Amino acid sequence: MDREPVSSNKQSKDESPKPATYSTRANRNLNLAGASGRLNSRLNLRIAKLPRLRAGTRKLAIQALIFVILGLGSGYLGAQLYNHSNSPVNSSTAVKQQYVSDESALIAQIAHDVGQSVVSVDAQSQTTATDFFGLSQSQSQESAGTGFIISSSGIIVTNRHVVPSGTTSVSVTLADGTRYDNVQVIGRTADGASQDIAFLRISDLKGKTLVPVTLGDSSKVQVGDRVVAIGNALGQFQNTVTSGIISGHGRDVTASDQSSLSTDENLTDLFQTDAAINEGNSGGPLVNMNGEVIGVNTATASNAQNIGFAQPINDLRGLISGVLDNGTLQQPYLGVRYVSLTDDIAYEFNLSVKRGAYVASSTTDPAVVPGSPADKAGVKEKDIITKVNNTQINQNTSLTSALSRFKVGDKITLTIVRAAKTITIHATLGNTPSS
Repeated sequence: MDREPVSSNKQSKDESPKPATYSTRANRNLNLAGASGRLNSRLNLRIAKLPRLRAGTRKLAIQALIFVILGLGSGYLGAQLYNHSNSPVNSSTAVKQQYVSDESALIAQIAHDVGQSVVSVDAQSQTTATDFFGLSQSQSQESAGTGFIISSSGIIVTNRHVVPSGTTSVSVTLADGTRYDNVQVIGRTADGASQDIAFLRISDLKGKTLVPVTLGDSSKVQVGDRVVAIGNALGQFQNTVTSGIISGHGRDVTASDQSSLSTDENLTDLFQTDAAINEGNSGGPLVNMNGEVIGVNTATASNAQNIGFAQPINDLRGLISGVLDNGTLQQPYLGVRYVSLTDDIAYEFNLSVKRGAYVASSTTDPAVVPGSPADKAGVKEKDIITKVNNTQINQNTSLTSALSRFKVGDKITLTIVRAAKTITIHATLGNTPSS
């Protein structure tokens, strides 16, 4: 429930004629045949103005001038070719082509490196549905999704809705086709929790060496960052890779599957991405350009094109740490309802603080749950929680995200603004109640 950068070369009339020189000004429409005729013509003109020389000397002078002409002409052509190949337009095109090539190679490398840690998940479950006559009937249901390995011992992260309540059997298939049956469900977050996460364990690896993913820091992710999503698209195209950007963060959505058998769930503090997330991608990793998992793909917007949502990995660190440490799933719990502050909300409530978690009640539920760790620590309605230990609560880190980095039993310090005064409160996190 803890939601939420012309020189002038004029010649004086009194100056005597200078030795012949040839202009090197760019001539884009150079005609070599015409240039040769003009050069010979100008050569004859200049030679006629030279003092009378001996025949041998005159011959040498003519040869020297011809060599100069040819040298300058070659230099001119070379300069044109060099300038053309190094023009800003060509350089820009080359840079763009290199960028595209490098990015494609990078995505391919990420797909290879992370893909070996991505698994397909198949679950069989028994559900109860009401038929046309109002009678309850039990029926089998199969679901397919994605997961990723977080431990070489065989622990896997996926979505809660991939292995729903009533799951009777689970199997996973590795990227190389190796299939494991009778996979154990370690635990699922509560159906009402804002984190849609479950943990699986492969009981017998049969000598297989598994490669876990590398977890990144989702608090450093910014809108516009490039990401890659990997998943079991449509439940049959294993390790499909799509790429895009982070197009938003801090999204709250209500999600459900396409059947009428599941209830809606409220998910908070999600990444929004235009990397295509399809059915069957649920539970798969959202990866940054360093090959680090920064989110868990969870939902798509059914009435939009290429809008998907992923849970930030930092929101799950406490759960992951607990499972890796003791093999069980426990959810850290403070026991407050809150609104994440923005400029608009702060203005609406006439608050001087514009970022933080504003503790507020709903029409049916109190702001602070009676008997909860928050209640015992002295948190009150209309308090603004601005820090958990040294972590600021802001647009990049919600209270849920900050608390999720801890485990059950951890002692935390809350920085609170109450009636324009800043105070600190110490609390011990409990385990999320089952109801």
